[in-house]
Amino acid sequence: MSNYLTERGSPYPFGPTVRRSGINFAVFSKHATSVKLLLFESGKKEPLEEYRLNPCYNKTGDVWHIFIKGLNPGIRYGYVMDMLLNPNPNIHRFDNTKVLVDPYAIAMSGSPKWGEIYVREGEIPIPHSKNVRRSIVIEHDFDWGFNQPLNIPLSETIIYEAHVRGFTRHPSSKTNHPGTFNGLVEKIPYLKDLGVTAVELMPVNEFDEMETDRSNPRTGERLYNYWGYSTLSFFTPKASYASNGRNGEQVREFKEMVKSFHDAGIEVILDVVFNHTSEGNEAGPTISFKGLDNEIYYIIDPVSGAYHNYSGCGNTLNCNHPVLRNMIVDCLRYWVTEMHVDGFRFDLASILGRGRHGEVLANPPLLERIAADPVLADTKLIAEAWDAAGLYQVGTFPNWGRWAEWNGKFRDDIRRFVRGEPNMVSALATRLTGSADLYKGSGRSPYHSINFVTSHDGFTLNDLVSYNQKHNLENAENNCDGANDNYAWNCGAEGTTDSQDINTLRKRQMKNLATLLILSHGVPMILSGDEFGKTQKGNNNAYCQDNEISWIDWNLLEKNCGTHRFFRELIRFRKRHEIFRPTGFENHDGDGMIQISWHGTKLNKPDWSSESRSIAMRLKSKELNDDIFLIANSFWKPLKYELPHLDKGKRWYRFLDTMFETPYDIIESGKEFFINDQLHYRAGARSVVVLVSKQEKE
Repeated sequence: MSNYLTERGSPYPFGPTVRRSGINFAVFSKHATSVKLLLFESGKKEPLEEYRLNPCYNKTGDVWHIFIKGLNPGIRYGYVMDMLLNPNPNIHRFDNTKVLVDPYAIAMSGSPKWGEIYVREGEIPIPHSKNVRRSIVIEHDFDWGFNQPLNIPLSETIIYEAHVRGFTRHPSSKTNHPGTFNGLVEKIPYLKDLGVTAVELMPVNEFDEMETDRSNPRTGERLYNYWGYSTLSFFTPKASYASNGRNGEQVREFKEMVKSFHDAGIEVILDVVFNHTSEGNEAGPTISFKGLDNEIYYIIDPVSGAYHNYSGCGNTLNCNHPVLRNMIVDCLRYWVTEMHVDGFRFDLASILGRGRHGEVLANPPLLERIAADPVLADTKLIAEAWDAAGLYQVGTFPNWGRWAEWNGKFRDDIRRFVRGEPNMVSALATRLTGSADLYKGSGRSPYHSINFVTSHDGFTLNDLVSYNQKHNLENAENNCDGANDNYAWNCGAEGTTDSQDINTLRKRQMKNLATLLILSHGVPMILSGDEFGKTQKGNNNAYCQDNEISWIDWNLLEKNCGTHRFFRELIRFRKRHEIFRPTGFENHDGDGMIQISWHGTKLNKPDWSSESRSIAMRLKSKELNDDIFLIANSFWKPLKYELPHLDKGKRWYRFLDTMFETPYDIIESGKEFFINDQLHYRAGARSVVVLVSKQEKE
């Protein structure tokens, strides 16, 4: 006998909807013939209520629904689905022993603390052994005041990629709430001083960090799904990333974090993973989508039911099915309207352009719909324009003038030039000026290139100049995981060394890479911790390392304060000079607003030959009152460059020269050094120089 009265309910919107007199539940399943809604109280294993939905009364089309009167927010719930006379259990993976998570739930219970899964709240935690996750009904009430997404132009953006837990988990962070959304808030003054305009957070959606049972072969410690690229539920923030992850409080804490970042003028971009889920392949668990309607949600073989694996993670979501398209767009709208986020970076975004059989679509309806959605019109859309099955679309990603891309070619070309490879000068020039070869022909602008040298996936900046090979044995995969070719150079010794010469060169190489990144046309993205020399000890795939390999060691901020200062002043320099932030390629073509000229050691004679390892670029704009000369020398010997003649009354001043030690490597605005020789400049071996023209002092 139910404690609540029920009504037929409404098929839309999907998920739970809190109304004045109760809660409406709606869930899609085309092939289920039996659906039960189970309600749970907090801390109770057995259901409080069970409602078997009548297909003649509680169903509209393929949507099952019910309205429960008098029911209040805070209730836990889940679905049990079955299919009578199932013609192929490999295709339709219904399991009436599983309580399924609602894809539209906005909060989940079951994992309020990192690394612990509870059978019931209050019990001793046990290792993860079965699905005990429940969806929670919560209300959307939150006092945003006048807070809204900031809508900073993409051309003005400087991105800082960070992991919520790892950013403040190390004891040296000295935060009151380490490893949480609140911990990030405590570091906002640091980020504001650094000068970045956006934080790009690695996945914050609910995931199971304990889905692996492997251990570190060196220490015996458990390995985790630390990065979180294995989503359980797309609408839900991760409970264990909150200082209080119970009863849906993680939603409130996430909103408070976003509001605090916006108050500081910093945007929040989320790394979202719509290409696959945590349910894995045929042997994986049934948590939500498999049990709701496997054939609809995943790309599978129509006969055997085998999962297509374009993600490299066991399954691939059927993103261009209309139901999936609706869910993904609804999800993005939710994060923008209810959570106030400013943009999204789409993991393995090329999968979102595959059809229902895995084919590559010329005009993917999902990507077009996201690009044209009116609610998302001001939202930043960033694609990782490749997938794990070999599809590589950097420069050719379907975009409709909206989508920006992680520019993997920028990363590789900058790395290869700085480490001194031949035949890279022309590629460097193209990357410095916005990668027109990739983006001009597709109707996009330089700012559609998200430039990066390092990211969470690969070496840190310090390790890029300290290791030739990956050192991933602690991942327990026999060093077979992670990229083999990183275009890295250890400067003469593998790993840590006492050689002062090698350590000096490494610091210089880091500054060279940073300068070319931050002063290139396009949007620079910095990996958190790179600005003060974070190391992962040569691990270039630290996805499972929830320890000091991955955590930010804030002691390095003091130890490498010169490198941090270098980054900070570079960012300020970029912000002061609009010449580095063109809004179109026409701005620096021919007689455009920005004049670009190329030089070698002799003026107007750049050396584009295969053996050349240096180039000089002059950026000049009368409209912007800017005149800048950049020298990039990856040759192992010093080179002497002729300097361009300046307008009457102006002289060249040195802003940056990576050959110098701190504090002379980079000069604060207004204090640039006058150079006595106005005709030539000697650039040291493996160095980058930036000169600015200034009015001669009277």
